[in-house]
Amino acid sequence: MKNAFFKYSSFILLLVAVNLKAQEFQGKATYQTKSSINIDLESSGIPADRIKMIKERMKNQLEKTFVLTFDKSASIYKEEQKLDQASGARGGMRFMMLGGGASGDYYKNSQTKTSAKENEFSGKNFLIKDQLKTYDWKLEQETKMIGQNLCFKATTVIEIPARREIRFGRRNASDQDKEENEEAPKMEQAIVTAWYSMDIPVSHGPGDFWGLPGLILEINYGNTNILCTKIVINPKEKIEISEPTKGKEVSQKEYDEIIARKMKEMQERFRNERQKSGNTHFRIRG
Repeated sequence: MKNAFFKYSSFILLLVAVNLKAQEFQGKATYQTKSSINIDLESSGIPADRIKMIKERMKNQLEKTFVLTFDKSASIYKEEQKLDQASGARGGMRFMMLGGGASGDYYKNSQTKTSAKENEFSGKNFLIKDQLKTYDWKLEQETKMIGQNLCFKATTVIEIPARREIRFGRRNASDQDKEENEEAPKMEQAIVTAWYSMDIPVSHGPGDFWGLPGLILEINYGNTNILCTKIVINPKEKIEISEPTKGKEVSQKEYDEIIARKMKEMQERFRNERQKSGNTHFRIRG
């Protein structure tokens, strides 16, 4: 009887220890993101040194480093700031990449299926709280190695803004009429290819992506590639993962409407400035 009680007690203690270890499970993954757009500067009249500066600034916006910190149920995705970004772009041209990312902490909770993003736009801080996007993942048989991790392929389909040509400079009347009649940007479907590793049994991933039976280490869609370059499991220093609270609270839909209104105001201002400028222009194809 005494031996039976001892065995039962030992089993209970083992379960408690395993549960505590699972709760303490944490990790940190570093991702390199790269996007590309086709830019046509032919016949723009822009000086060569100016073109070089434009391309360098675009590269800084299109190639970034993010860090995903996570435990079993929650994660925070945040851009790793570079020294030359601390003071922001001063003077000249400034590129702003719009999308589903966040300028501050991007918190996701796979248990409650909720998210919270800190975003700064036009000098105002917003806290975008909403339900997590759901993805209809198709699990494939194909595998590959990313670093030391065996990864499995999964695919899904999302909608992204259709590629369009943006022109800067003086326009003719027909171009201006076409611009003024444009409403929301057209959307197109894009195939997303994800590579996830069940060696790291969490359903987190970079950016908006999540929901697979292992950490997502690589994402490809459209002109964007996101690749995990470093993973640290259970780092020595405990990671604090808490939902952000700063900024005016809005839903994703409300935030998108605010952005749309502001962009329309900016387009109107650019249009007025073009009427006062010369014929110099260049084109960007997204």
